[in-house]
Amino acid sequence: MASSNSSSFPHGARDGIFLKPQEPAPLCCKPVQSLPDVCPKEPTGEGRGLCAGPSVVPEHDRWTVYSSKVNLPAALNDPRLAKRESDFFTKTWGLDFAEAEVMPSFCLPNITREHFGLYVQEMLQRERIHERCKTICPIKEDVDAISSMTTNHDKPRAELEKVPKIFMKPDFALEDPATFNAVLPWSHFNSAGGKSSRDVSSSKLLQEKMSHYLDVVEVSIAQQISLRSEAFFHAMSSQHELQDRLQETQCAVAVLRSRTTAIDRVMCQGPLQALRIALTRSNCVKLHNKLKLMAAVHQTQPTVQLLLSTSEFVGALELISTTKEVLQQELQGIHSFRHLGSQLCELEKLIDKMMVEDFSMYVRGDMSRSLREEPQVLEKERLESLVFGLLRQRKLDFLDTYSDEIMVSAKAIVAQCVAEALVHIEGIDSEVVTKFAEQMRVMTFPQWFQLLKNIFESFLLFLQRIKATLNIIRNVVLEVQLSGQKRVPGDLGSESQTRESQANSPLLLQGEAELAYLTHEGLFISDALNEVQQQVRDHNQDPVTSSRGQQSQAEALGCDSTSEVVETPVGREPSLMPGETTMPTELELKRIMTNIQDLLYSASDISHDRCVKVLTARAKDGSLERLSVAEFVCLSQVVEAFAKDTEELCGRHSVSLRGALQSQANRFVHRFHDERKNKLSLLLDNERWKQAEVPAEFQDLVNSIADGRITLPERKIPDLEERKPAEFLLVDGQKYAVVGTVLLLIRIFLEYCQCVNDIPSIATDMLTRLSDLLKHFNSRSCQLVLGAGALQVVGLKTITTKNLALASRCLQLVVHYIPIIRAHFETKLQSKQFSILRHFDHITKDYNDHIAEVSAKLVAIMDSLFEKVLSKYEVKAPMPSLCFRNVCKQMAKMHEAIYELLPEEQTQMLFLRINGSFKMHLKRQLARLGVINDGGPQHGLVVVDVAFYTENIQGLKSLEHLDLNMAEIWEQKR
Repeated sequence: MASSNSSSFPHGARDGIFLKPQEPAPLCCKPVQSLPDVCPKEPTGEGRGLCAGPSVVPEHDRWTVYSSKVNLPAALNDPRLAKRESDFFTKTWGLDFAEAEVMPSFCLPNITREHFGLYVQEMLQRERIHERCKTICPIKEDVDAISSMTTNHDKPRAELEKVPKIFMKPDFALEDPATFNAVLPWSHFNSAGGKSSRDVSSSKLLQEKMSHYLDVVEVSIAQQISLRSEAFFHAMSSQHELQDRLQETQCAVAVLRSRTTAIDRVMCQGPLQALRIALTRSNCVKLHNKLKLMAAVHQTQPTVQLLLSTSEFVGALELISTTKEVLQQELQGIHSFRHLGSQLCELEKLIDKMMVEDFSMYVRGDMSRSLREEPQVLEKERLESLVFGLLRQRKLDFLDTYSDEIMVSAKAIVAQCVAEALVHIEGIDSEVVTKFAEQMRVMTFPQWFQLLKNIFESFLLFLQRIKATLNIIRNVVLEVQLSGQKRVPGDLGSESQTRESQANSPLLLQGEAELAYLTHEGLFISDALNEVQQQVRDHNQDPVTSSRGQQSQAEALGCDSTSEVVETPVGREPSLMPGETTMPTELELKRIMTNIQDLLYSASDISHDRCVKVLTARAKDGSLERLSVAEFVCLSQVVEAFAKDTEELCGRHSVSLRGALQSQANRFVHRFHDERKNKLSLLLDNERWKQAEVPAEFQDLVNSIADGRITLPERKIPDLEERKPAEFLLVDGQKYAVVGTVLLLIRIFLEYCQCVNDIPSIATDMLTRLSDLLKHFNSRSCQLVLGAGALQVVGLKTITTKNLALASRCLQLVVHYIPIIRAHFETKLQSKQFSILRHFDHITKDYNDHIAEVSAKLVAIMDSLFEKVLSKYEVKAPMPSLCFRNVCKQMAKMHEAIYELLPEEQTQMLFLRINGSFKMHLKRQLARLGVINDGGPQHGLVVVDVAFYTENIQGLKSLEHLDLNMAEIWEQKR
């Protein structure tokens, strides 16, 4: 066994113990074929070319077993492996070994468990029978072998345990003095010269002991070897077979190496050299572009200064932002540009201050120029540039500056209008009267009214200019907002990378493929080149993408000349600008849009507030309250027109000016009502309650009311032939006998209605005042006529029936017009204000009650007359009696007094009531006299008197068919 496996064991074995040689001895067998270097050099990272890294192609020194890093037993017993690997010749040994999955062969079929299904079914029954036999009847030889092995194994183990434990220690070394003294106790020997018989016997005993220990160990080793002899011989036979296979593999590897070397020389070295040259050219192009970029960045500060000199703030900010982005991405770490970033930041802060100051100067210049001569928007491009720059730098408070300037300019507009008005007015010394309010109060109403219209016109132009300017700002904000919605925040980095890759030449794309191949990214060189060609074709077929890539490249390179930066349009898409990340957010832009609209509203409110000050300054001494109706109406119309114009222009319903006008209107209404109420009171106090003639203008006034025109007619040029006044007032075909006060009352309430037409805001106040006026007329006329107040006030001797009938007719005329007035006011009121119309219902009831009281007063007058006359009535000749003659005479006088004043129906109703009173008194007197309906002489005399009475009454005009029913004067027979 030793001779057959001499190549596997080192030389120098003695007495069955193998000693490790100091130096390796040369092998006497035939030279071994060289094996491939399966442990290549580790990459050093120097360069990425093919020649710079480890190569498996070139031949090196021939390999021998002495060149191996580990020996075969160490490889077979590698403690780092979980199990012994059978294919260790295909692995790279060492700590850096990484197992890789071996691809299955495409030439061999995929063997599955189903292929062995038939065999398993055939052998299943035999296996069951074999297992059953083994358990029932074990083999005798196996039982004996197991028992003998157990007996033989226990005996050497007992002897082996007698061996001292020191020989079994893993750190046993005789070189150690302590170990040596423990194994060989020299203390038992005499250290002096000579050997005694005792020492000799001790040494022999020790030698025998050691020999015994050696025999025990050798026997144990031999026993262990005998137990594993079959495995050992099998391993040795496998060793020879393995060496034969290694020789065949060595020959195959040598042939493969030679072929690979030829392929490398013919097919690889040339193409790889071409790839290296292409990659070198790509690097040179990149370096050239980087140098061009550095040159463009170097010109940033002079270009920014040039742009700032022409107030191109947006272009300067874009250039600074682009340069900062290039410094952070493309030129990061370049030593020469280490201070440029901080310098650009300081320059950007300076531009911020310059933009804020320039915007303030622009706003002051825009507000201080003339409102009528110059265009609405001043330097539109400059404004757009400033607003875009401020938005870009997130200076979002620039509208506050505009708001402050609006306030200052509004004050200046009023002062300028007053100053211009004083130039054309003589008699007002501006040096003596210094305050604007005092100057306006010194003016006459036409002068002040013209000044107010000029102020209104100036403020309208002022608001139009503000709206036009704010529209420009709003358009810029909308453009920024829309462009912000188009861009996708998550794709900014990938989009820039895509544009940069598309901007590069096809050569650079090919270089990327080469890098992919050289860095072992799983691409074969043919696949990489095919992919590059496809990308080039796609790049050429998309001109839009190509142009965008070129534009992106030009922007990334910072432009070749400063002119390209200067000519950049202000309104271009912010998504193409490098500084787009500094734009305001969507929420901030919406807040700015809201502030712009609020600023327009604020400008409208400021204009109204300044006009209110002009109005209140004039009204301080009460001059507005003393205006005529026409003047106040003109003032109200001008103010209302200005309020509507500003509302249409700004979309803001400002209430301050309307409120101030309403306050003045309330004072005007109060004075207006007091004047007319006092005038009506004076007219009533001087009224003698006689029928007045009706001038033609009053008849025309009544006719216009009948036509539906509840207004005062315009004054007409008097005709050459003046129309004579009429005796009665014709209203809807009826004649009204009136006094002069009622005619003036009709004109007065038409003046109220006219004021409501001209000033709708005072409708409620006018309605309340008119109700008070009508109540005052009713109550005062009642005091003067029914209460006989006219006897003391005017000096009438008595209140006649004609006075009463005339007063009743006047009240009826007013009642006729109350529904017309109510309907007119109802059109001027809002639905929620209709509740105040109930005042007219109360007034109508009061007037009707007053008319009824007048009728009752007329009846009471005749009633007292009947009581006085009929109390003296006696039934005796001559007939008709004197009493009945007096009654008929008084009735005729009453009819004569009221016939032309009251309508026929009212006259008949009145005489029916008077006749009833007469019958009541006559019946009472006849009962007192004892005259009954018995056909006697007294009855006959009474019948003659009654017939005379009936004939006289029915003989009066319009009473012919009056049913007097005189039979009621007689009592029933007892």
